[in-house]
Amino acid sequence: MTPWLRETARGVSIAVLVAPRASRTAVAGDAGDRLRIRVAAPPVEGAANEELIRFLARTLGLPRASVTLTAGAAGRRKTVAAEGIGAEAALRLLSA
Repeated sequence: MTPWLRETARGVSIAVLVAPRASRTAVAGDAGDRLRIRVAAPPVEGAANEELIRFLARTLGLPRASVTLTAGAAGRRKTVAAEGIGAEAALRLLSA
């Protein structure tokens, strides 16, 4: 398993490094102990956080309410919880 993905009792926890103001929102590969995700939104008034959550929910095939930001709301290093998915399925979807 990767260091940025951890299985929890309700789903998975994903350690993310966010790069805001990208041309498009996409997974950009590993960044050591975090998954690097480029986000098209600017880091203003939570726009980048909302875009990150929308992107992860869509990519993982989960409802928006199942994906929550658990740490790092004001920084680039964030932790996101996704309920209702296993680690193997999440890894497959995020690596595709």
